[in-house]
Amino acid sequence: MTSAAAKNYRPAADILRGRVILVTGAGDGLGRAAAHAFARHGASVILLGKTTRKLEQVYDEILAAGGPEPSIAALDLARAHGPDYTQLAEQIDASWGRLDGLLHNAAILGQRAPIEHYDIGVWHQVMHLDLNVPFILTQTLLPLLRKSADPSVVFTSSSVGRQGRAYWGAYSVAKAGIENLSQVLADETQGRMRVNSINPGACRTRMRREAYPGEDPETRPEPAALMAPYLYLIGPDSQGITGQSIDCQ
Repeated sequence: MTSAAAKNYRPAADILRGRVILVTGAGDGLGRAAAHAFARHGASVILLGKTTRKLEQVYDEILAAGGPEPSIAALDLARAHGPDYTQLAEQIDASWGRLDGLLHNAAILGQRAPIEHYDIGVWHQVMHLDLNVPFILTQTLLPLLRKSADPSVVFTSSSVGRQGRAYWGAYSVAKAGIENLSQVLADETQGRMRVNSINPGACRTRMRREAYPGEDPETRPEPAALMAPYLYLIGPDSQGITGQSIDCQ
């Protein structure tokens, strides 16, 4: 399926019924929108983020909308260590015994600065959260994904991950790594797991406001308007599609 077809995807109302899907960065922006969309189509969503208050709000909203009861996994991925990842996997295993979907959404922008002046500490922070964490979390959860009859992993990419752009620094480099990580894992798991990346494009998120403070946010779509490709890639209708990079816009 092409990006254009994914954008026009119309899922069945219960397409994700019975599926267990983990969403990182679920308390805000695209992660929050994806959690709502997955729950609306029947999934039990694991809401992972660092701010419990935000996760509890999404939890309440999903229940109020009639979705399956989600669960909350409060975890600051920027500071997480090995035991934190292991504990998360153990909790998922104890509750569901498997994981059907994993959406990597959590990320930070870092600086908009030329390489010559880019802060080395910030570089390390961005590369860790935006690239190392998705690798570590995926590796930790692979045994649970293998227990699913139809597992899907979706990484979040960016246009600056496909073509480097001046002043985007570590974010651009990390997203290029995400594209490659997605392709490597897809090649390693051919026939056993779907692994794809998604480029949401410009939309009304906090990160977009940080990157373009002078831009009128009303000129960009809400995250909820971009969910068709997310639903396609995380759900069963994308069976056989792996190693692809899909645009939402």
